[in-house]
Amino acid sequence: MKPGAVRLAVADLEGTRAFYERTIGLRPCEPVDDVTPLDANGSTVVELLSSPQAPPRPAGTTGLFHLAILVPSRLELARSLRRVVQSGWSLTGASDHLVSEALYLSDPEGNGIEVYRDRPREEWRYADGQLQMSTLPLDLQGLAAELGDGGESGSGVAAGTRIGHVHLNVADLDDAERFYHGALGLEVTVRGYPGALFVASRGYHHHVGLNTWAGEGAPPAPPGARGLRRFELLADDEAELERVEHGLAEAGVEATRVGDGIETADPSANRVLLRSE
Repeated sequence: MKPGAVRLAVADLEGTRAFYERTIGLRPCEPVDDVTPLDANGSTVVELLSSPQAPPRPAGTTGLFHLAILVPSRLELARSLRRVVQSGWSLTGASDHLVSEALYLSDPEGNGIEVYRDRPREEWRYADGQLQMSTLPLDLQGLAAELGDGGESGSGVAAGTRIGHVHLNVADLDDAERFYHGALGLEVTVRGYPGALFVASRGYHHHVGLNTWAGEGAPPAPPGARGLRRFELLADDEAELERVEHGLAEAGVEATRVGDGIETADPSANRVLLRSE
């Protein structure tokens, strides 16, 4: 499984949509009911649910830590940096994680965003069977030098851009591991970060990040609050989706068939739509 679209409830649809178009480079598509898809060359990356009366998500609650948009190359990450600067927006951070290089910012409603590129897998390092990740300063000048004398800019993200992972605030890591590893079958890849756990499929560094940095035992946000409404996890085919559905049933996790997918929630009330790719 790998992540698909992330749905966010936003109070200011027009302002948030303009941000994702101008600063991130996604293309707004025609709304479906109250949901506006934001597209990267034919693939939906973010969905904005118009919720004008929604209250802000309170601090110290579970929910979205950040959504992470994966671009296909270091040059495209440099173009992402230029797009942020030219739009007049500010980064909140920039890190070298050994397996990847990442830019961090927040959208106008406070939702965290990571834009990153992966290093080739042959450059990833392991020790005692554990993937090595870290948080080191990113050389922004070196990244910007990828652009050379300027070159072709382009207003939107490159083909192949997609959600690479989703990072969540949860109340308890053991409960989260039982859900994402035990019920959904994702592999634990990294345990080394204090208060955090990373899980993935097919040897990736992480498709879902989990942390208790909002507080151990943090409650979910009130129903209808702004922020994460759900994120997708995409199975390869119907056979894998059926295996996941069986795993949820075996674990006693409530799940509902919704169209061609399965909707459920983790123990911290983060909602997940499971569907076949």
